[in-house]
Amino acid sequence: MNTVYKALLATDLDCTLLAPGKDVPEGNKEAIRALQKARVAFTIATGRSSFLVGKFAENLGIDVPIITSNGGSLFDHKTRKQFASRDFEDSKIRSLLRYLLDHSADATLYSDEGIFFAPCSSRKFFVEGYNIGVEPAKQAPIIDIDRSFPEQERIPSFNKILLIRPDSELKEMLTSDPELEAIPSGIDLFDIMPRGVSKGDALLSLADYLGIPASRTFASGDNENDISMLASANYGIAMGNATEGAKKVSKYISADYDSLGFAKAVYEYVIPLVESFDG
Repeated sequence: MNTVYKALLATDLDCTLLAPGKDVPEGNKEAIRALQKARVAFTIATGRSSFLVGKFAENLGIDVPIITSNGGSLFDHKTRKQFASRDFEDSKIRSLLRYLLDHSADATLYSDEGIFFAPCSSRKFFVEGYNIGVEPAKQAPIIDIDRSFPEQERIPSFNKILLIRPDSELKEMLTSDPELEAIPSGIDLFDIMPRGVSKGDALLSLADYLGIPASRTFASGDNENDISMLASANYGIAMGNATEGAKKVSKYISADYDSLGFAKAVYEYVIPLVESFDG
């Protein structure tokens, strides 16, 4: 990498940078260009699959790795490859799949081979919507699975399971499992990753990779799955619509995402701080 960065800012996508299923507003795009001009390494840190971020990365001129799957992977959108991924152990993912499929859970699984859908998954529409207008080679692969899938001789590695409206019994089983990280990521959304995976850990790993001190890290977000990142960054930024937990660990509270809270934070908080840094 030729650019010498002064700082790193990682932002959540949905309900922080954009409305779910929509494009990034022009006001936020302008703020991102201002960050890049100020030599701030800008990236996305999302719970989405790596296959659901490429068109945003291209549009926004992102030239550093992207944090996907809630920190489960660092993704190079130019090569469409994960160069670091924190995957479930094979025996663990097989046992989880058996349980979820036997209980007809609304489950979607993220892999570097595609996005996998259980028979009861209601999330396929979101991926199909993302694929509209994307050239075929860059579309998110959609793969259906059934009860026979975990019994196959080989299955892909997975770094996240997304559940929609899991019942209380399933939530309790997952949150009490010492091998798992289980956390809400939005209304009716519940994310499952291997223990120790978080956006916060991935943010610090990325800063180290880029040679940026942890003292010069920024993060913006709105939900429970952003808390680790907002707390790990030296400068956490919560949107006005953020949960109380996200606001509590942040140093700056901005406007709501749909009032360009991201851009407001960039101009009023991030860039003035970055301009005060040496180098």
